[in-house]
Amino acid sequence: SAQNGLLIRNRTAFESARQIDTIVFDKTGTLTTGTFGVTRFGSLQEDHADEEVLRLAASLEQSSEHPLARGILEKAKEKELQLADAKDFRAISGKGVEGTVDGVKVEVVSPGYLEEKSQSLSEEVSSDGSETIVFVLREGEPVGFVALADQIRPESKGAIKTLHDAGIKTVMLTGDNRRVAEMVAGELGMDDFFAEVLPEQKLEKVKELQAGGAFVAMTGDGVNDAPALAQADVGIAIGSGTDVAAE
Repeated sequence: SAQNGLLIRNRTAFESARQIDTIVFDKTGTLTTGTFGVTRFGSLQEDHADEEVLRLAASLEQSSEHPLARGILEKAKEKELQLADAKDFRAISGKGVEGTVDGVKVEVVSPGYLEEKSQSLSEEVSSDGSETIVFVLREGEPVGFVALADQIRPESKGAIKTLHDAGIKTVMLTGDNRRVAEMVAGELGMDDFFAEVLPEQKLEKVKELQAGGAFVAMTGDGVNDAPALAQADVGIAIGSGTDVAAE
């Protein structure tokens, strides 16, 4: 098992695995990568091409360490865009970033920042809550937008199908809003999901399933879900969460 990256800490847990009829997954970092990827981007001005909007945003975000910045840069790299060096870069506290690109002021900001500046938001870029949207401003004028979302792991869908084929029920827990949870659960074909679950409530959800007669395996990355992993009949920690084996 070590050759496959598996650490079986408790032989009893391994032997109990055949009784599992329900597997609970923590969403972020387990079913998803926990990193943001660009889902769409576009121009709001006729004189700006869609890819120019992405190029401006990525040129500025090269200086940022925010998770959204990494997603924007990945998409620009995928599109093989030639980025410019940004100057006078600074963060706008909790609202975005600004700097100079190609000699003009560029900002990448949240919808809240535009609302503060009394600038109306374009209807075509409204989010249903499943995406995070940032606007790209050139000399103070919105010229485009970039939408990002947490990325589903490529292997997740196949794993859920394999479990269903074996007659095992799949349940997802997430602290995200219901719309995001619904989208991910629907994409993966999960049997059930619980949204807006606080870290301390994950343990209670596992207990509820057990009280209903389920033999539960809990799968998580060990971040915010260690008590739930311990409560489950079988706890499966993945990634950095293997540290949780120290219990």
